[in-house]
Amino acid sequence: MNYQQKTNNLLKEQRNNWPLLAENFEGLKNVKLKTLPFEGFSFKVQYNSKRITSSAAKVDKDSIAARPCFLCANNRPMEQNQVLFEGVFDILCNPFPIFAEHFTIASLKHIPQEIGSSFGQYLDISKALPELVVFYNAPKCGASAPDHLHFQAGNTGFLPIESEYEGIRNKYGNELIVNPAFSLVTIDDGLRRMIVLESNEKEMLEWAFKPIYQFMKKLVGGEEPNLNILSWYSNQWRIIIFPRDKHRPWQYFAEGDKNILLSPASVDLGGSLITPLAKDFEKISNSDVADIMNQVCLPSELFEELCHFIKRSLK
Repeated sequence: MNYQQKTNNLLKEQRNNWPLLAENFEGLKNVKLKTLPFEGFSFKVQYNSKRITSSAAKVDKDSIAARPCFLCANNRPMEQNQVLFEGVFDILCNPFPIFAEHFTIASLKHIPQEIGSSFGQYLDISKALPELVVFYNAPKCGASAPDHLHFQAGNTGFLPIESEYEGIRNKYGNELIVNPAFSLVTIDDGLRRMIVLESNEKEMLEWAFKPIYQFMKKLVGGEEPNLNILSWYSNQWRIIIFPRDKHRPWQYFAEGDKNILLSPASVDLGGSLITPLAKDFEKISNSDVADIMNQVCLPSELFEELCHFIKRSLK
Protein backbone atom coordinates (compact mmCIF):
# COMPACT_ATOMS: atom_id res chain seq x y z
CA MET A 1 0.00 0.00 0.00
CA ASN A 2 1.44 3.40 -0.99
CA TYR A 3 1.49 6.52 1.18
CA GLN A 4 -1.48 8.09 -0.60
CA GLN A 5 -3.64 5.04 0.12
CA LYS A 6 -2.46 4.91 3.72
CA THR A 7 -3.27 8.60 4.14
CA ASN A 8 -6.74 8.17 2.63
CA ASN A 9 -7.40 5.27 5.00
CA LEU A 10 -6.18 7.31 7.96
CA LEU A 11 -8.74 10.03 7.28
CA LYS A 12 -11.56 7.48 7.04
CA GLU A 13 -10.49 5.89 10.34
CA GLN A 14 -10.15 9.21 12.12
CA ARG A 15 -13.56 10.43 10.93
CA ASN A 16 -15.07 7.28 12.45
CA ASN A 17 -13.18 7.40 15.75
CA TRP A 18 -12.43 11.05 16.57
CA PRO A 19 -15.66 13.00 17.29
CA LEU A 20 -14.09 16.48 17.19
CA LEU A 21 -12.47 15.83 13.83
CA ALA A 22 -15.61 14.23 12.42
CA GLU A 23 -17.73 17.19 13.53
CA ASN A 24 -15.36 19.75 12.01
CA PHE A 25 -15.02 17.92 8.69
CA GLU A 26 -18.80 17.60 8.53
CA GLY A 27 -19.03 21.32 9.28
CA LEU A 28 -17.18 22.11 6.05
CA LYS A 29 -20.45 21.40 4.24
CA ASN A 30 -21.88 24.53 5.85
CA VAL A 31 -19.07 27.03 5.30
CA LYS A 32 -20.01 30.11 3.31
CA LEU A 33 -18.18 30.86 0.07
CA LYS A 34 -17.97 33.78 -2.29
CA THR A 35 -15.73 34.60 -5.25
CA LEU A 36 -13.94 37.86 -5.97
CA PRO A 37 -12.87 38.07 -9.65
CA PHE A 38 -9.71 39.79 -10.87
CA GLU A 39 -8.19 40.06 -14.33
CA GLY A 40 -7.23 36.53 -15.24
CA PHE A 41 -7.62 35.00 -11.79
CA SER A 42 -9.86 34.97 -8.73
CA PHE A 43 -9.94 34.69 -4.97
CA LYS A 44 -12.47 32.53 -3.18
CA VAL A 45 -13.40 33.67 0.33
CA GLN A 46 -14.35 31.02 2.89
CA TYR A 47 -16.07 31.82 6.17
CA ASN A 48 -14.80 29.13 8.54
CA SER A 49 -15.25 29.94 12.23
CA LYS A 50 -13.27 26.86 13.32
CA ARG A 51 -10.07 28.46 11.99
CA ILE A 52 -10.04 31.25 14.58
CA THR A 53 -7.40 29.45 16.66
CA SER A 54 -4.98 29.37 13.75
CA SER A 55 -5.75 32.83 12.36
CA ALA A 56 -5.40 34.51 15.76
CA ALA A 57 -2.47 32.40 16.98
CA LYS A 58 0.21 34.21 18.96
CA VAL A 59 3.55 33.23 17.46
CA ASP A 60 5.93 35.49 19.34
CA LYS A 61 8.78 33.79 21.20
CA ASP A 62 7.26 34.24 24.66
CA SER A 63 3.89 32.80 23.65
CA ILE A 64 5.54 29.83 21.91
CA ALA A 65 7.72 29.13 24.94
CA ALA A 66 4.73 29.25 27.29
CA ARG A 67 2.69 26.53 25.59
CA PRO A 68 3.32 22.83 25.00
CA CYS A 69 4.01 21.99 21.35
CA PHE A 70 0.82 20.51 19.93
CA LEU A 71 2.75 18.72 17.15
CA CYS A 72 4.97 16.71 19.49
CA ALA A 73 3.65 13.17 19.91
CA ASN A 74 3.36 13.40 23.70
CA ASN A 75 1.08 16.44 23.48
CA ARG A 76 -1.31 15.31 20.77
CA PRO A 77 -4.94 14.35 21.46
CA MET A 78 -5.25 10.72 22.46
CA GLU A 79 -7.59 10.11 19.50
CA GLN A 80 -5.04 11.32 16.96
CA ASN A 81 -3.38 8.56 14.96
CA GLN A 82 -0.74 8.87 12.25
CA VAL A 83 0.95 7.40 9.19
CA LEU A 84 4.72 7.26 9.56
CA PHE A 85 6.48 8.70 6.51
CA GLU A 86 9.99 7.39 5.81
CA GLY A 87 10.70 7.20 9.54
CA VAL A 88 11.02 11.01 9.69
CA PHE A 89 7.51 12.55 9.62
CA ASP A 90 4.07 11.70 10.96
CA ILE A 91 1.14 12.34 8.63
CA LEU A 92 -1.75 13.54 10.82
CA CYS A 93 -5.34 14.49 10.10
CA ASN A 94 -5.90 18.19 10.80
CA PRO A 95 -8.83 18.49 13.23
CA PHE A 96 -9.57 22.08 12.12
CA PRO A 97 -9.79 21.60 8.36
CA ILE A 98 -9.99 24.00 5.46
CA PHE A 99 -9.96 21.25 2.83
CA ALA A 100 -12.26 18.24 2.51
CA GLU A 101 -9.03 16.27 3.06
CA HIS A 102 -6.61 18.18 5.28
CA PHE A 103 -3.42 16.85 6.82
CA THR A 104 -0.51 18.11 8.89
CA ILE A 105 2.85 16.43 8.27
CA ALA A 106 4.99 16.86 11.37
CA SER A 107 8.64 16.03 11.92
CA LEU A 108 9.23 13.38 14.58
CA LYS A 109 11.86 15.73 16.01
CA HIS A 110 11.00 19.01 17.72
CA ILE A 111 13.13 21.19 15.43
CA PRO A 112 12.35 24.69 14.11
CA GLN A 113 10.27 25.38 11.03
CA GLU A 114 12.97 25.64 8.38
CA ILE A 115 12.78 24.76 4.68
CA GLY A 116 16.44 25.14 3.65
CA SER A 117 17.51 21.74 4.96
CA SER A 118 14.13 20.05 4.48
CA PHE A 119 13.27 21.07 0.89
CA GLY A 120 14.27 17.65 -0.44
CA GLN A 121 11.99 15.95 2.08
CA TYR A 122 9.22 18.35 1.10
CA LEU A 123 9.59 17.23 -2.51
CA ASP A 124 9.52 13.56 -1.48
CA ILE A 125 6.29 14.08 0.46
CA SER A 126 4.69 15.91 -2.45
CA LYS A 127 5.55 13.10 -4.89
CA ALA A 128 4.30 10.44 -2.47
CA LEU A 129 0.91 12.21 -2.09
CA PRO A 130 -0.14 13.03 -5.68
CA GLU A 131 -3.78 13.61 -4.75
CA LEU A 132 -2.78 16.46 -2.44
CA VAL A 133 -1.28 19.94 -2.63
CA VAL A 134 1.51 20.07 -0.05
CA PHE A 135 2.36 23.44 1.41
CA TYR A 136 4.91 25.15 3.65
CA ASN A 137 4.37 28.26 5.77
CA ALA A 138 7.47 29.94 7.17
CA PRO A 139 7.50 31.04 10.84
CA LYS A 140 6.44 34.60 9.96
CA CYS A 141 4.20 33.61 7.09
CA GLY A 142 1.30 31.79 8.70
CA ALA A 143 2.86 28.87 10.58
CA SER A 144 1.00 28.44 13.88
CA ALA A 145 3.79 26.14 15.15
CA PRO A 146 7.02 27.91 14.14
CA ASP A 147 8.93 25.88 16.70
CA HIS A 148 8.21 22.50 15.07
CA LEU A 149 9.03 21.57 11.46
CA HIS A 150 5.87 20.66 9.60
CA PHE A 151 4.04 20.88 6.28
CA GLN A 152 0.34 20.73 5.50
CA ALA A 153 -1.57 19.12 2.66
CA GLY A 154 -5.05 19.36 1.18
CA ASN A 155 -6.92 17.77 -1.69
CA THR A 156 -6.13 19.00 -5.18
CA GLY A 157 -8.80 21.02 -6.97
CA PHE A 158 -9.48 23.31 -4.02
CA LEU A 159 -7.12 26.23 -4.64
CA PRO A 160 -8.05 28.57 -7.53
CA ILE A 161 -4.42 28.87 -8.59
CA GLU A 162 -4.36 25.20 -9.58
CA SER A 163 -6.86 25.63 -12.42
CA GLU A 164 -5.93 29.23 -13.17
CA TYR A 165 -2.17 28.79 -13.31
CA GLU A 166 -1.75 28.36 -17.08
CA GLY A 167 -3.78 31.48 -17.74
CA ILE A 168 -1.85 33.45 -15.12
CA ARG A 169 1.44 32.25 -16.60
CA ASN A 170 0.42 33.20 -20.15
CA LYS A 171 -0.80 36.65 -19.09
CA TYR A 172 1.72 37.65 -16.42
CA GLY A 173 4.63 35.19 -16.65
CA ASN A 174 8.26 35.81 -17.49
CA GLU A 175 10.22 32.71 -18.50
CA LEU A 176 13.68 32.85 -16.92
CA ILE A 177 14.67 29.28 -17.78
CA VAL A 178 12.71 26.87 -19.97
CA ASN A 179 14.03 23.59 -21.34
CA PRO A 180 12.68 20.03 -21.66
CA ALA A 181 13.93 19.05 -18.19
CA PHE A 182 13.16 22.17 -16.19
CA SER A 183 11.36 25.51 -16.20
CA LEU A 184 11.54 28.56 -13.96
CA VAL A 185 8.90 31.23 -14.46
CA THR A 186 8.46 34.46 -12.49
CA ILE A 187 5.02 36.04 -12.20
CA ASP A 188 3.71 39.40 -10.99
CA ASP A 189 -0.08 39.47 -11.42
CA GLY A 190 -0.44 42.87 -9.77
CA LEU A 191 -1.35 41.42 -6.37
CA ARG A 192 1.09 38.55 -5.85
CA ARG A 193 4.68 37.94 -6.82
CA MET A 194 5.64 34.29 -7.30
CA ILE A 195 8.31 31.98 -8.69
CA VAL A 196 7.25 28.69 -10.28
CA LEU A 197 9.57 25.71 -10.66
CA GLU A 198 8.61 22.67 -12.76
CA SER A 199 10.59 19.48 -13.32
CA ASN A 200 10.52 15.74 -12.73
CA GLU A 201 14.16 15.86 -11.62
CA LYS A 202 14.48 16.43 -7.89
CA GLU A 203 18.10 17.58 -8.12
CA MET A 204 17.18 20.35 -10.58
CA LEU A 205 14.54 21.69 -8.23
CA GLU A 206 16.90 21.65 -5.26
CA TRP A 207 19.53 23.46 -7.36
CA ALA A 208 17.04 26.15 -8.42
CA PHE A 209 15.65 26.64 -4.92
CA LYS A 210 19.02 27.46 -3.35
CA PRO A 211 19.44 31.02 -4.72
CA ILE A 212 15.83 31.87 -3.84
CA TYR A 213 16.40 30.74 -0.28
CA GLN A 214 19.77 32.48 -0.11
CA PHE A 215 18.42 35.85 -1.32
CA MET A 216 15.40 35.77 0.99
CA LYS A 217 17.49 34.68 3.99
CA LYS A 218 19.82 37.64 3.49
CA LEU A 219 16.83 39.99 3.49
CA VAL A 220 15.95 38.97 7.06
CA GLY A 221 19.47 38.99 8.44
CA GLY A 222 20.04 35.25 8.34
CA GLU A 223 16.78 34.14 9.96
CA GLU A 224 14.41 31.68 8.30
CA PRO A 225 13.25 33.39 5.08
CA ASN A 226 9.71 34.63 4.64
CA LEU A 227 8.28 32.13 2.16
CA ASN A 228 5.03 30.37 1.39
CA ILE A 229 5.30 27.35 -0.91
CA LEU A 230 2.73 25.20 -2.71
CA SER A 231 3.58 21.95 -4.50
CA TRP A 232 1.69 19.28 -6.36
CA TYR A 233 2.93 16.33 -8.41
CA SER A 234 1.55 14.92 -11.63
CA ASN A 235 4.31 13.34 -13.72
CA GLN A 236 6.43 16.24 -12.51
CA TRP A 237 6.49 18.70 -9.63
CA ARG A 238 4.94 22.13 -9.91
CA ILE A 239 6.20 24.32 -7.07
CA ILE A 240 4.88 27.83 -6.53
CA ILE A 241 7.01 29.97 -4.21
CA PHE A 242 5.65 33.22 -2.78
CA PRO A 243 8.44 35.43 -1.36
CA ARG A 244 6.97 37.47 1.46
CA ASP A 245 7.41 40.86 3.07
CA LYS A 246 5.04 41.41 6.00
CA HIS A 247 3.69 38.68 8.25
CA ARG A 248 0.30 40.31 8.69
CA PRO A 249 -1.31 43.37 7.03
CA TRP A 250 -2.26 46.52 8.93
CA GLN A 251 -5.93 45.48 8.75
CA TYR A 252 -5.18 42.57 11.08
CA PHE A 253 -4.23 44.98 13.88
CA ALA A 254 -6.76 47.73 13.13
CA GLU A 255 -9.67 48.40 15.46
CA GLY A 256 -13.34 48.88 14.71
CA ASP A 257 -14.69 48.73 11.17
CA LYS A 258 -11.23 48.72 9.62
CA ASN A 259 -10.25 45.43 11.25
CA ILE A 260 -10.01 42.31 9.05
CA LEU A 261 -8.74 39.22 10.86
CA LEU A 262 -6.85 37.73 7.94
CA SER A 263 -3.34 36.34 8.44
CA PRO A 264 -2.34 35.24 4.92
CA ALA A 265 -0.51 31.96 4.44
CA SER A 266 -0.03 29.55 1.52
CA VAL A 267 -3.72 28.73 1.10
CA ASP A 268 -4.68 32.41 0.98
CA LEU A 269 -1.96 33.21 -1.55
CA GLY A 270 -3.18 30.26 -3.59
CA GLY A 271 -6.50 32.04 -3.95
CA SER A 272 -8.57 30.74 -1.00
CA LEU A 273 -8.95 33.39 1.70
CA ILE A 274 -9.93 31.93 5.06
CA THR A 275 -11.96 34.30 7.24
CA PRO A 276 -12.86 33.00 10.72
CA LEU A 277 -15.19 35.94 11.46
CA ALA A 278 -18.52 36.50 9.71
CA LYS A 279 -18.07 40.27 9.64
CA ASP A 280 -14.89 39.92 7.55
CA PHE A 281 -16.46 37.45 5.14
CA GLU A 282 -19.34 39.80 4.49
CA LYS A 283 -17.35 43.00 3.98
CA ILE A 284 -14.07 41.96 2.37
CA SER A 285 -13.83 43.43 -1.12
CA ASN A 286 -11.58 43.29 -4.17
CA SER A 287 -9.79 46.43 -3.05
CA ASP A 288 -9.19 44.94 0.42
CA VAL A 289 -7.71 41.79 -1.10
CA ALA A 290 -5.47 43.75 -3.47
CA ASP A 291 -4.22 45.94 -0.62
CA ILE A 292 -3.57 42.99 1.70
CA MET A 293 -1.75 40.95 -0.94
CA ASN A 294 0.46 43.87 -1.94
CA GLN A 295 1.40 44.39 1.71
CA VAL A 296 2.37 40.82 2.48
CA CYS A 297 4.06 39.88 -0.81
CA LEU A 298 7.58 40.99 -1.67
CA PRO A 299 7.47 44.50 -3.20
CA SER A 300 7.91 44.67 -6.97
CA GLU A 301 11.34 46.31 -6.77
CA LEU A 302 12.74 43.64 -4.46
CA PHE A 303 11.08 40.94 -6.53
CA GLU A 304 12.94 42.23 -9.60
CA GLU A 305 16.19 42.09 -7.64
CA LEU A 306 15.41 38.51 -6.63
CA CYS A 307 14.72 37.55 -10.25
CA HIS A 308 18.02 39.03 -11.40
CA PHE A 309 19.84 37.22 -8.58
CA ILE A 310 18.28 33.90 -9.58
CA LYS A 311 19.21 34.40 -13.23
CA ARG A 312 22.82 35.22 -12.38
CA SER A 313 23.10 32.33 -9.91
CA LEU A 314 21.71 29.68 -12.25
CA LYS A 315 23.76 30.53 -15.34
